[in-house]
Amino acid sequence: MGTLTNKRILLGITGGIAAYKCADLTRRLRDAGAEVRVVMTQAATQFVTPLTMQTVSDHPVYQHVFDDAVAPDTTMAHIELARWADLILVAPASANSLAKLAQGRADDLLTTLCLATDAVVAVAPAMNRQMWQNPATQDNLAALRRNGIAVFGPAEGIQACGETGPGRMLEPAELIALAADLFATGLLSGLRVIVTAGPTWESIDPVRGITNRSSGKMGYAVAHAAVDAGAETILVSGPTHLDPPERVDVVRVTSAQQMLAAVHDRIGEADIFIGVAAAADYRPAEVSVDKIKKDAETMTLKLIRNPDILASVAAIPQGPFTVGFAAETTDLIHHARKKLERKGVDMIAANKVGVPETGFDSDDNALALIDDQGIIELPRMHKSRLARRLIREIARSYHAKDSTENTRRAHRR
Repeated sequence: MGTLTNKRILLGITGGIAAYKCADLTRRLRDAGAEVRVVMTQAATQFVTPLTMQTVSDHPVYQHVFDDAVAPDTTMAHIELARWADLILVAPASANSLAKLAQGRADDLLTTLCLATDAVVAVAPAMNRQMWQNPATQDNLAALRRNGIAVFGPAEGIQACGETGPGRMLEPAELIALAADLFATGLLSGLRVIVTAGPTWESIDPVRGITNRSSGKMGYAVAHAAVDAGAETILVSGPTHLDPPERVDVVRVTSAQQMLAAVHDRIGEADIFIGVAAAADYRPAEVSVDKIKKDAETMTLKLIRNPDILASVAAIPQGPFTVGFAAETTDLIHHARKKLERKGVDMIAANKVGVPETGFDSDDNALALIDDQGIIELPRMHKSRLARRLIREIARSYHAKDSTENTRRAHRR
């Protein structure tokens, strides 16, 4: 089973008696590591109150397209929520809601944001057995599956109406397991991935140093996404205040030289290397044993160049598939392409520094992926979601390259 740590789940509650289970479902989703926001239809409020769901989710409950609680400075609540979610889980999903989703209707907040999102959408049907077995409902389910919507359940058993048969919503624990499995793609199953993250710290004296601006959030998100994709993942991290991702082997370092050593100690069996870290390009030529006193008006600091970790990995004969990051202030694509060629890597993920609400310290980012096949633009989104998109593209390129090399080896034989 996968994990829901750091996943953003939008729980859509529609009208049905099974809505009473949603308070427990929300609590369990949060216990599994997810952040949960709740959207309720008008019919859903007849079965469970918005106040209850607000209390268990610790967020306002959204009910209307023009909802100030979602986007106080705009009238685009459905767009804000659609961008926020990693998964939209409609539970319970009534027969009426399935019909509307199958038809592409958008007559309330929930159906509108389901159309406006590129996140995964899943439904957990709950209805009377006759409604479930009705050919119209089955046709709607077939349409939903064709459109890539996951269908969880239903279960069979005694229903609120007193009848017995299919149509019961799955229990919260079952829904959580199925939701987690949606993120466990298996794209990198059987592979070993090394990710670097965060800044490095190059000491000047015991209290001062040179560093680069980096929170480590993107690198940690990439490591987490690699694990979700099935890879054995090693994260070589510079100094950050972030909690270590689950199921990741974290190696903590301070300086660029330490990061280089940690990477090369482990690179021999790696299939993919992703250099997200903002390692310092230079370090002081000499490090003072004692704190340097503030006596003179000026101070000259001699710097020497640090080793290029990314280029050193790319230069390994028959080495791993290598991905570098490039943070640029101008001419993003031009400089990133030059870095791709100069360092001999397989892919560069470039982001422009200085764009409001993206990049350093922010929870969001946007990337341009550049390789010898062209450019793929990944628009602004939460770094955890962006990391999963990045891993998907890395897996695609890795397997394409691996297939090509296998073909060439076969022809040489």
